[in-house]
Amino acid sequence: MIRYLLNMGIRKFAKRYGYDASYMSHVVQTSSAAGVRLSLLPLYSQFRGPKEVRDVWAGAMLGSTLDGDCGPCVQLVIDMALEVQVSPDQLALCLQGDAAAAGDVGLGFRFAQAAIDDSPDLENLRAEIETRFGPVAVTTASIAASSGRIYPVLKRGLGFGQACSIVQVGHEKIQADRTHKDA
Repeated sequence: MIRYLLNMGIRKFAKRYGYDASYMSHVVQTSSAAGVRLSLLPLYSQFRGPKEVRDVWAGAMLGSTLDGDCGPCVQLVIDMALEVQVSPDQLALCLQGDAAAAGDVGLGFRFAQAAIDDSPDLENLRAEIETRFGPVAVTTASIAASSGRIYPVLKRGLGFGQACSIVQVGHEKIQADRTHKDA
C-alpha cells in the first residue's frame, strides 16, 4: 500500500511539471523505506521563506542545482520558480552566466555558488542578504544552496543521470552556462 501511495504521488508530481521521475519510482521499488524518506525531502528542499525572498530562494536553488546538473533538474527549478512569479529575465541571466546583472535572483545564485565553493565572497553576500531581507532570507538561501544538488547527485548515483539539455525559460530556450560559476 505504501508503494502504491508513493508512486501515485510521484506520477502526480511528474505530470504537473512534465518531469521524468523514473528515478523516484526506482527508489520506491527498491525500498519503500527509502521512498518514504525521499518523499519527505521536499519539506526541506522546498522551503522558500516569505514571499519577499522568493527571488533570492530561486537564485540560490538554481545556483545549487546548476552546480550538479544542467538538464532536467535545472528545468524543474526554473518551472517551480516561474510558478511563484520569479522573473524569467533574471533566471535567464543566471543561466547565461551573468548572475551579477540578475538582481535578487542573481544575488541568491551567487550566494549558493559561493557557499558551495567556500568562496571569500560568501560573507559579503550573506551580509547583503541579511541586511536587505533579514535573517530568514539567509536561512532560506542556505537551505536552497545546500539542497539543490541532492536530486542530480541521487539521479547520477542511481544511473539515471542525463546529459545537459536546453532549458526553457518562458518562451526562450537557453543552453545553461556552467563555465561561469562565480558570475
